[in-house]
Amino acid sequence: MPIITKENFAFQKWIAFIGVLLFFVKLLAWYLTQSVAILTDMLESIVNVASGFIGLYSLYLASIPKDRNHPYGHGKVEFVSAGIEGGLITAAGILIIFEAVGHLKNPHPLQQLDKGMGLVLLTAIANYLLGFFAVKKGKKNKSLALIAAGKHLQSDTYTTIGIVLGLILIYFTDIIWLDAAVAIFFALVIIFTGYKILRESLAGIMDEADSNLLEDVVDILQKNRKENWIDIHNFRIIKYGTTLHFDCHLTLPWYFDVREAHQEIDQLEDLVKARFGQDLELFVHADACQSYSCVLCQKKECTQRARPFEQSIVWTVENIVENKKHQ
Repeated sequence: MPIITKENFAFQKWIAFIGVLLFFVKLLAWYLTQSVAILTDMLESIVNVASGFIGLYSLYLASIPKDRNHPYGHGKVEFVSAGIEGGLITAAGILIIFEAVGHLKNPHPLQQLDKGMGLVLLTAIANYLLGFFAVKKGKKNKSLALIAAGKHLQSDTYTTIGIVLGLILIYFTDIIWLDAAVAIFFALVIIFTGYKILRESLAGIMDEADSNLLEDVVDILQKNRKENWIDIHNFRIIKYGTTLHFDCHLTLPWYFDVREAHQEIDQLEDLVKARFGQDLELFVHADACQSYSCVLCQKKECTQRARPFEQSIVWTVENIVENKKHQ
């Protein structure tokens, strides 16, 4: 596996370590205030710590090279990691709601709100910075685990800021039930965040097509189309960790020998790698053109043309992924 996986692993160590520190800061803030809203933030920090170590282990597994039992590598474990994290976030949100409802029924006065708010605000700043760099590095290195961790840390920041604003309102109004109301509101935000992460991880596990990625690839192929590339169909993309796997059928003139066909496939591979990097596997099945292909073929000098050229098919996501030749 490439070095960037080791880079992801090192960054995930920092996420896990800082998560532990921030949890204890929030635990102290909750102990001082006895606020259920701060308890909401603290419970989410427990999820941060757990998901940080889960993400760390998943990146370790993803760094293991391909073997006989895993011919495509171990990268898909990142989807599993993100799914566990999404599940933990959702569960934390549900637990918070139950706790907040109990406090609505039996409210109690809050203590030392000023100190508690100051401590929680510091954790919000730290979380946002850590989350920002995690998302940035995850996108750069195509790591779902880092992106999921970064988005979670950023959502934790927004939650914390909202909680602090709610506590400021309580501090000046002395309306105690607002504490539980704030907790319930942000618990719903947490649950929604967990759902989105779960949705993305399941999409990866099920090899759901990435429409944005497909559109990007199709646009590149259409703009750099060679005259010998009569048709492309059955185009698929699968992501395994940091590696992208492309496979498709490329229709070429029927009279091309193996060497000529391979040259065309090399051009296609170089074109895609120029955009997505070298950490890419491309499998192309060469199809021979048929007589009906002539009306779509843009090759100007073809001694075997059976029918005159009529029109060119513009490649789109809708027609390039079909498992059939254009006729």
